[in-house]
Amino acid sequence: MSMTSPFEYAPAPESRSIVDIKPSYGLFINGEFVDGHGKAFKTISPATEEVLAEVAEADEADVEKAVKAARKAYDKVWGPMPGRERAKYLYRIARIIQERGRELAVLESLDNGKPIKESRDVDIPTVAAHFFYYAGWADKLEYSGFGSTPLGVAGQVIPWNFPLLMLAWKIAPALACGNTVVLKPAETTPLTALLFAEICQQADLPPGVVNIVTGAGDTGRALVSHPDVDKVAFTGSTDVGRAIAKAVAGTDKKVTLELGGKAANIVFDDAPIDQAVEGIVNGIFFNQGHVCCAGSRLLVQESVAEEVLDRLKRRMSTLRVGDPLDKNTDIGAINSAEQLARIRELSDIGEAEGAGRWSPACDLPSNGFWFPPTLFTGVTQAHRIAREEIFGPVLSVLTFRTPSEAVEKANNTPYGLSAGVWTDKGSRILHMANQLRAGVVWANTFNKFDPTSPFGGYKESGYGREGGRHGLEAYLKGGVK
Repeated sequence: MSMTSPFEYAPAPESRSIVDIKPSYGLFINGEFVDGHGKAFKTISPATEEVLAEVAEADEADVEKAVKAARKAYDKVWGPMPGRERAKYLYRIARIIQERGRELAVLESLDNGKPIKESRDVDIPTVAAHFFYYAGWADKLEYSGFGSTPLGVAGQVIPWNFPLLMLAWKIAPALACGNTVVLKPAETTPLTALLFAEICQQADLPPGVVNIVTGAGDTGRALVSHPDVDKVAFTGSTDVGRAIAKAVAGTDKKVTLELGGKAANIVFDDAPIDQAVEGIVNGIFFNQGHVCCAGSRLLVQESVAEEVLDRLKRRMSTLRVGDPLDKNTDIGAINSAEQLARIRELSDIGEAEGAGRWSPACDLPSNGFWFPPTLFTGVTQAHRIAREEIFGPVLSVLTFRTPSEAVEKANNTPYGLSAGVWTDKGSRILHMANQLRAGVVWANTFNKFDPTSPFGGYKESGYGREGGRHGLEAYLKGGVK
């Protein structure tokens, strides 16, 4: 299943046996798994289309029950608990995540389709790091600058691209600040959230502090619009973010939204080219391009454009597409049939609009949802592939002559989540970072995350920050207004 390369890798599959997937899962409410009132839905492996488990779909009555449990836990146990005591639970959760890291990584790759080396080496260690980091804040909130009074019950809705990592980004700061949580994972990737519920039991987290309600859009709407939810946190598409902003307008709910992106990855003529090529590949093909801050627009200075493109194509032809549980796989499966259809549609539009499409020779598996790493040349700012978020392994290549032209093209987007700058000059990096309207600007790297560093967007990429000291602001009364 690999592409043409000088040598072939023998399969190196990670064992599935470390994970015990139950045939069906209920909802996690008030510290225990309960049957839902609604229907059940199936979660499948995007690499094989096999059914992994049946999962309960929470209806309004279930959401009501979960919010009630969270309110009671907040009033009676978690809210009044001293920060140093809350911290012990967060540390315990972080350590259990590390201990069960291999199990979590295999389950994430099975349910999501991402390569095991990404879930094992990036997602799960960063999940644990977030819980460790915010455990450290729990008894120091008075020094945060945002007060130390929690908001109450947080309703949190997360996407399918980094299921457990997005859970950690949401739950860790909420709990550290003394809030309780009702979280809805994405309908295509609920399994690691349900395993996290088991971890909460294992850590003896008081019942009702964390509640997990699975389901699709209706479940999310019921949670977001529930009158006893004090805080809404959402990561996902700009369209759904807009709907959430409308739903909570005029209420007392605090809201943070982390939405789509169309990041520019800018390569200057003095950039370290090989390093930049690795950064371009990491920027757009990491996690199959299912990354809101993906470097989906490559802006390369004209004088080095040909060289960068040659080296990029050579590097792309060594990427291995296939079984997510194979430790040699670079690019896994697209998360769903629906997402694959959107990637195909926008790529076909790119061709129809006159851009040059290129993919390396690539044998794709016959079952599952797959798309080869793809780049488009001859792209202009008017092309839909340069304006719309494709959320797949598709790169648009544009060129520029001067730094000011690069800034103008990079900022010519309704989004503003991230950007990358590749150059040898520190002064140019600082100049560009000041000019780019993006929440995160990476310098001579891309897609680097750290729990101590804030992340979030401008414009249609949302508002509020997650991570770092800034990530506490959204969960404290002295924080977001």
